[in-house]
Amino acid sequence: MKKESVVAYIENPKTAGSGIICGIPQRGVCPVGCADCFFQSGRSYLEPLDEKLPNLPTPEQAKGRIVRLNDGNDSNNQRVLVMAAADQYEHVFFNTSIPKDLAGFGRPVVLTVNPGKKTDRNAHLLTPPPTNLMFVRFRTNTWNLELCDRVVGHYAAHGIPTVLTFMAYYTESVPKDHAQHYTFRQRTLNSYWVITPAAWDKVLTRYAGNQWVYPCGKDANTFKCHRCGNCLREYFATLERMGR
Repeated sequence: MKKESVVAYIENPKTAGSGIICGIPQRGVCPVGCADCFFQSGRSYLEPLDEKLPNLPTPEQAKGRIVRLNDGNDSNNQRVLVMAAADQYEHVFFNTSIPKDLAGFGRPVVLTVNPGKKTDRNAHLLTPPPTNLMFVRFRTNTWNLELCDRVVGHYAAHGIPTVLTFMAYYTESVPKDHAQHYTFRQRTLNSYWVITPAAWDKVLTRYAGNQWVYPCGKDANTFKCHRCGNCLREYFATLERMGR
């Protein structure tokens, strides 16, 4: 029998140096199918996906860091496989946009509340949110801020942070009346239509003084995770809340 070759782990350049190390236990693409998703747009650091997946760090590589499952795909897709992969790590949290039995993960979970076609229309508002909900991730642009207000208000009432992930566009178009808030430039590896620093600051001013709102990233010009710290802070806060 031919032995299957083992592909060496490839680190996500966005999280390098941040204390977070990423993993994807599954093969193939994510069933959620969000438009402009870096993972399956053909522009991922793991292309070609059929040769580079699964992509998991060894326990030795993960030692002293928190493992993020998944930075591509979804932790509620092939969930049994994902949870089995997590068993080898001391510190791990799960990323999903599918609000299915989050408490059953038994470890911290990040929920993307407005995935795919929900992005500008509606969001998952869990009542009550599970104890292991680390934070919710809101896919943010300059035209869905009323929806963002609803999400922030709902989760803040339960003591759960909302992290604003500012969207970048490549195949989708920015509405004409918002074009002045976006510029085409490089983010990490690829170029996209990205929010301008002035528009970023204006959005954050909307939530000034709200202790439950954080941007994903340090500022509009810093796209890598190493100057952010949201995941590190909220991971350990969640463990404390869970009594672990």
